[in-house]
Amino acid sequence: MAHCKRGKGNIRVNGRPLENVEPRMLKCKLEEPVLLLGKERFAGVDIRVRVKGGGHIAQVYAIRQAISKSLVAYYQKFVDEASKKEIKDILVGYDRSLLVADPRRCEPKKFGGPG
Repeated sequence: MAHCKRGKGNIRVNGRPLENVEPRMLKCKLEEPVLLLGKERFAGVDIRVRVKGGGHIAQVYAIRQAISKSLVAYYQKFVDEASKKEIKDILVGYDRSLLVADPRRCEPKKFGGPG
């Protein structure tokens, strides 16, 4: 879950700055939205992300998706539609999973089946 508001450009995950999120090897994956859109688009907003559950990789992908989605929603509500469309096109052009969640889920066990 991400909360985006007007601010100084801080991005915090579970109360910690984005740079301090573990695992460190996936730091570049976390910063993809910031690198794609540029620091100037994030300069006027503060984003707070809360994430729990899943593994480390799943949490990293959830964080980057939450950051992207919250920025698009902020620009739609408080800025203008043209800049929102531009941001959305940049993100989808790079990686669709930045805005669209993966719908695959585990299927429930069938009665009488193995396992």
